Amino acid sequence: MKTMVNIALPKGRLGEQVYAMFEAAGYECPSIREKNRKLIFENEEKGVRYFWVKPSDVAIYVERGAADIGVAGKDILMEYGPDVYELLDLKCGVCKMMVAAPEGFHDDSDRTLRVATKFVNIARNYYAGKSRDIDIIKLNGSIEIAPILGLSDVIVDIVETGTTLRENNLKVYEDIFPISARLIANKANFRFKSAEIERLTNQLKAQVEPE
Repeated sequence: MKTMVNIALPKGRLGEQVYAMFEAAGYECPSIREKNRKLIFENEEKGVRYFWVKPSDVAIYVERGAADIGVAGKDILMEYGPDVYELLDLKCGVCKMMVAAPEGFHDDSDRTLRVATKFVNIARNYYAGKSRDIDIIKLNGSIEIAPILGLSDVIVDIVETGTTLRENNLKVYEDIFPISARLIANKANFRFKSAEIERLTNQLKAQVEPE
């Protein structure tokens, strides 16, 4: 019986884009394209089993071994620091982690900077590197309105096109790091399924790093 590789894909547009890459690499699973509410799909002949999970949960499924490999944004890896192998930059889902603030913002270093963000660890580490005293305000959505309503001085968030910032009269003040989707693997499972995982990784690599 063929060894099955369990693959966690992030739900949504990025997951669909990434699945198309797996499909092009020869690891298709036709049932995943059908309109249904199923979350797990497998193709025994190709030796793959896919499942859809929330993007921020992919790294947890991989780290704990429920998935052998998965696709997670660099932002998730930097925020949660999961103990996984990072195999490949898939060069899609590209955006940036940035500091943004209202037009005309000036950072007064004599006072604590109030930072609104979903990415608490990223913000803390970034400002620790600058020896800047901050007060982190953790929010789960609509981060952009925090400085407008006076809740924070700045925000630390993902910026893709910058449209939402502009519409809310915010601008980027600092780049923190670039983000893209990464192929990750569970460390223990990788040892047992290294041949299959490396073969799949090389097929994907041929798409993102053509000769």
